[in-house]
Amino acid sequence: MSEANASATRITPGNALRPEDIALEVRTGLAKPTEDVAEYALRLGDDALILAQRLGHWISRAPELEEDIALGNIALDQLGHARSFLTYAGAGVPNQDGTAKTEDDLAYFRREHEFRSVQLFEQPNGDFAATIARQFVVSYYQYELYRRLTESTDATLAAIAAKAVKEVDYHRDHSAQWVLRLAGGTDESRKRMIHGLRTMWPYVAELFRDDELTERLAQAGAAVAPSTLKEDFDRLTAEVLNEAELEVPDVPAAPGGGREGKHSEYLGYILAEMQVLAREHPGASW
Repeated sequence: MSEANASATRITPGNALRPEDIALEVRTGLAKPTEDVAEYALRLGDDALILAQRLGHWISRAPELEEDIALGNIALDQLGHARSFLTYAGAGVPNQDGTAKTEDDLAYFRREHEFRSVQLFEQPNGDFAATIARQFVVSYYQYELYRRLTESTDATLAAIAAKAVKEVDYHRDHSAQWVLRLAGGTDESRKRMIHGLRTMWPYVAELFRDDELTERLAQAGAAVAPSTLKEDFDRLTAEVLNEAELEVPDVPAAPGGGREGKHSEYLGYILAEMQVLAREHPGASW
């Protein structure tokens, strides 16, 4: 076992692997992802980062105080996942002087085409039902992904996933309860829930597309082939939709392309808001 793997595996699923821990191991050379693993971590970090930015918009705008706090907490969880994945990815994307890029470098100083998040995460919040529909899809997908990623041969990815899966399990329950509540509420809430699902469902297919990177990493045991997650995702989401007396939307799939830097028109606006302060005052600290 390499020194990097030996160090990371000391962090058990019961302990939190903080971004600061990863950064320390990166700086001391104890954690060094391969180029493929760094690209994979970048993808997962971008997914979580963009979703955190979207969900943060609901703070002070949710339909009730408890939900205002709940969505804010979910956004913070996603931001924590993003920080961990991006910190690890930065070790495989060095600066010109050979030092690792930081989470801030990757979050604030990349352009739109350099982001690798799938298009679902950047879709507009819409109304509350649309946000719940997006969160329903995301949480069930992420739970299956992180659950299997805990068995990764890359110990740092496994440790990040071990913490994240426990948080996403709550996100999953939260979204399912709201699907049931909105579908079983008033005629208006049911109509909005159906519309939200139809709006978000075209972007589901992209979550489960394999490519050369994931195939290589899955064969090595470091990552999870997205296509292998679909059966459990379909089964578990169908159980909730059946209980809510809703149907899986029959809608054509969107083209996708987020993993290759091809995004919808919405990502640019997200980045403009998210990155403006860091770009106006590069290197500032407070």
